[in-house]
Amino acid sequence: MTAPALWIAKTGLDAQQTRLSLISQNLANVNTTGYKKERGLFADLMYQNIRQVGAQETQTTTLPSGLQMGTGVRTVATEKIHTQGNIVQTGNSLDLAINGKGFFQVLMPDGQITYTRDGTFKLTADGQVVTNDGNPLEPAFVVPQNAVSISVGSDGTFSVTDDTGAVNNLGQINLAYFINPTGLEPIGNNLFRQTAASGAPNLGIPGQDSIGTISEGALETSNVNAVEELVSMIETQRSYEMNSKAISTSNEMLAFVNNHL
Repeated sequence: MTAPALWIAKTGLDAQQTRLSLISQNLANVNTTGYKKERGLFADLMYQNIRQVGAQETQTTTLPSGLQMGTGVRTVATEKIHTQGNIVQTGNSLDLAINGKGFFQVLMPDGQITYTRDGTFKLTADGQVVTNDGNPLEPAFVVPQNAVSISVGSDGTFSVTDDTGAVNNLGQINLAYFINPTGLEPIGNNLFRQTAASGAPNLGIPGQDSIGTISEGALETSNVNAVEELVSMIETQRSYEMNSKAISTSNEMLAFVNNHL
């Protein structure tokens, strides 16, 4: 003999475990540059329709309500919340922060373009601008050996000053933006990959079409609110305990039936 309450509460435990995992992920990345917090989306499972609402009760009357028994809950999706993180000043000319909805483009070794909000860029031995993993910024920029300083304008203009004092414009940083950034697939290392859900990227110059501007010598912090996550953790723990209590109570009821009937 089984009790539906056992299985319903079991799905509740699974859902709260998933939610706790997402909270843990957010807290683990609270100091990750450009990280976007995650949340879980849940939906109730199908219902057992024992008595159909609106069914004919008599020849002249219908049921104003029915009898449907739910079967629990399931996790239907996890999604990134692409709200703006705080901008902190670093003073490093190759630290770039986006104030807006755009993404930097990164060229992967297989030729694929990925997207990131992490503007922590470095120089290779030959002067190429790359990410922390050594993947080049797209379009590519190569800083000359005689460059004394680097300057990136709010509109993405990338220029250097050489040892003679001359200013050389190396090109333009274009930002990508998506109609549905939630549809981007996170692949780790602060990178996203476009999907059919995100749609194709739109490229633009920073400062135009609400794509956002670039701040030189600054980085965008994670948009995780640690206090909010801790409150959610407490709420998740209480929900888990209540589902555990439902399992315990259902077990006690089954034990009573087994022992007394």
